[in-house]
Amino acid sequence: MTFCLGIIVEDGLVGIADTRVLSGSESLVAKKVATYQGLGFSFFIMTSGLRSLRDKALLYFEEVLRLTTARDRLFKIVNLYAGQVRRLAEEEGPSLRQAEFEFNIYSLVGGQMSSDSVHQLFLVYPEGNWVEIGPDTPYQIIGNSGFGKPILERSLTHSDSILYAFKLGILAFDATRLCAANVDFPLDLLLYTRGAFKLIEHRYGRKDLVQISDWWQERMRCAVNELPSEWVESAFSKLAGGARRALGS
Repeated sequence: MTFCLGIIVEDGLVGIADTRVLSGSESLVAKKVATYQGLGFSFFIMTSGLRSLRDKALLYFEEVLRLTTARDRLFKIVNLYAGQVRRLAEEEGPSLRQAEFEFNIYSLVGGQMSSDSVHQLFLVYPEGNWVEIGPDTPYQIIGNSGFGKPILERSLTHSDSILYAFKLGILAFDATRLCAANVDFPLDLLLYTRGAFKLIEHRYGRKDLVQISDWWQERMRCAVNELPSEWVESAFSKLAGGARRALGS
């Protein structure tokens, strides 16, 4: 499986992707994000699903991208990529279904092109259709989505800073890593600042973030201890009363 997270806030984009790939009984490290940058454009593509589908989809996309002149808007890039996903589905879908596999490539495309007034983030489905990720729910996870989602749902807003969004993304990854055996370090980070047309990439290992993980775990334990307890007193009084009656009998 995979953990790929894209966050869009007013000031920019955050992308986080794990690198664990399972192949039979083997566990491999492989990049799940591709970046494309040049004069007046900058965008990334993160993928989840079968590794073979990801590699072929990107090769097809890079070939048609090389030949196209329509690079002024990000949605045109997304359409170009989605067309290659549909092409791949026609080629690989039947044989995958025959082998009882799903055509399961999901993709996040984020960035800004020369004629875009602001950065954007898109989710591309295996069918080749897509949706734009907007201010109401300013994030999307592909792959293992359930474990990190509560942290983002409770705390993230579109007006948050990139730094705050990055911190939440790290916590969402940490929660997923603890609960899902197929998500792990190293972790690839992407940062994009509005209007910069330049992506910043950085890779974190387990040792780089262990202090954050330990700090968060301890803070969670302290927060539970500090929860208001009036609402549980009635239940515990019943429990204590039942224990006294049991001893008296």
